[in-house]
Amino acid sequence: MSKHSGKPPPESDDSHALSAGLQRLATDDGAPLRIGARLRNYFLTGLIIVGPVTLTIYIIWWVINVTDAWLKPFVPSAYLPDTYLPFSVPGIGLLFGIVFLTLTGALTANLIGRSMVSFGEMALDRMPIVRNVYRALKQFFESLVSATASGSQQSGFQKVGLIEFPSKGLWSIVFVTGETKGEIGSTKPGGEDDLVTVFMPTGIVPPTGFICFMPRRDVTFLKMSVEDAAKIVISAGMVVPDYEARLKQLADMAVKTEGKRVVLPGATPGAPPSATGV
Repeated sequence: MSKHSGKPPPESDDSHALSAGLQRLATDDGAPLRIGARLRNYFLTGLIIVGPVTLTIYIIWWVINVTDAWLKPFVPSAYLPDTYLPFSVPGIGLLFGIVFLTLTGALTANLIGRSMVSFGEMALDRMPIVRNVYRALKQFFESLVSATASGSQQSGFQKVGLIEFPSKGLWSIVFVTGETKGEIGSTKPGGEDDLVTVFMPTGIVPPTGFICFMPRRDVTFLKMSVEDAAKIVISAGMVVPDYEARLKQLADMAVKTEGKRVVLPGATPGAPPSATGV
């Protein structure tokens, strides 16, 4: 196959876009920029490239240091590399934390472990205030782990939508978690029998927000992914995903899927495509 045939691989799109952006930074409507403006644009470009990488590394380093500060005091000195080395080794506390959680999960898989967990829960249930906090936290972690482990839309945030809030004509992003069930759904507040549960983040601080039970007709559902909606919320609307690029990506995926199902002349319908197929 000729090197000029076919479309460029998807992974090269970002590099082409970056190169095109750098070329635009060096010109102004086709005319070269002055040296001062060009250096300023180069500085801003470097900030865009280096900033996210630096912050990501800093956050990871901060998590490792905080975890080490919490867990290292519980690790016997005989198992710490710091005891034998003249310098401190970061991440040991995090490593022992992962091992501890794994062993705890393995322990609770047998009868003795489940009995110990049940005994601990019974003890917490006898404490008036602590039991409410424990039950809420346990349900939260169970939902979080279930959503992460399933990898599907069966749990967690399922869709993204818009609701008219805080007043008429103003719209806010919400994450739809599912249909309203249980006592709230059976009560049918306001006579509504088709309710959905939504979580409306407060912006910039996404862990905080409002849980609302709304009629389905009052929610405008979007095709936007949960990740793209989270970017808008965290960035206070400064980062808006490219809708046209998303549509093009979905269209390309659909074309590829249909291309795999093309039946060649003379082939049996419903049979798997041959090695020479499209």
